[in-house]
Amino acid sequence: MTEDTFISHLMELRDRLLRSLVAIFAVTCVLTIWPGIGGVYDLLAWPMIQSLPEGTRMIATGVISPILVPLKVTVLAAFMIALPYVLYQAWAFVAPGLYAREKRIALPLVAGGTVLFLLGVAYCYFVVFGLIFRAIHNFAPQAITPAPDIEAYLGFVITMFLAFGITFEIPLIQVVLVRAGIVTVEKLKDVRSYVIVGAFVIAAIITPPDVLSQLLLAIPMCLLYELGIFVARFVSRAPPAGDDAPDHQAEAEEDKIRGG
Repeated sequence: MTEDTFISHLMELRDRLLRSLVAIFAVTCVLTIWPGIGGVYDLLAWPMIQSLPEGTRMIATGVISPILVPLKVTVLAAFMIALPYVLYQAWAFVAPGLYAREKRIALPLVAGGTVLFLLGVAYCYFVVFGLIFRAIHNFAPQAITPAPDIEAYLGFVITMFLAFGITFEIPLIQVVLVRAGIVTVEKLKDVRSYVIVGAFVIAAIITPPDVLSQLLLAIPMCLLYELGIFVARFVSRAPPAGDDAPDHQAEAEEDKIRGG
């Protein structure tokens, strides 16, 4: 019986993964047709192109880079577009194993985390890239002709997207820690000075070696930390086990149903 249940879970996981991959593949095909892999890459490269001198273009040093790199960008864009469906498949797989109380907490966390991550990516694309690339162009010596490599640019973009996307998760992490009773709001306030120093250290490690990009990451980290403290004030700690008898009774009933 246990082995059959385990195999059925594996089969369901396989089906959920296949559905997610099919969704990503379908969106990739649509983007390949319109606006095309070139159009998708042009959209990603738009902040860099805007900062380059008129008539300057990016270069590709690899033999298949002119096709391979735009294709990678198209798949990445397809994944972000299909992300809500992928998360739904993940939720549909784990939801039957959660109690009602856990479902009420998990769903907002997943939705909120996704929105915050996408907000971080949008902030990086629309605000940070333009400022950084213009600053690099303005301070670069006139004897240098900028010609960024498309593969190096893609690696830079992915690193920055991850850095800012994860940074925007800070308030959510704080709320979870306070809700779980791991830390208190007072403790978050006490370590504020260490967090500020740590934000600038992390920004110096992750971002390019220029002051502007470090500030554009460190300052939002500090502001988001303050936002997390503010929101955490309205989040009550989860009730201890002894004060949750009704929930335990409901969970026991659910266990009986599962066992049947």
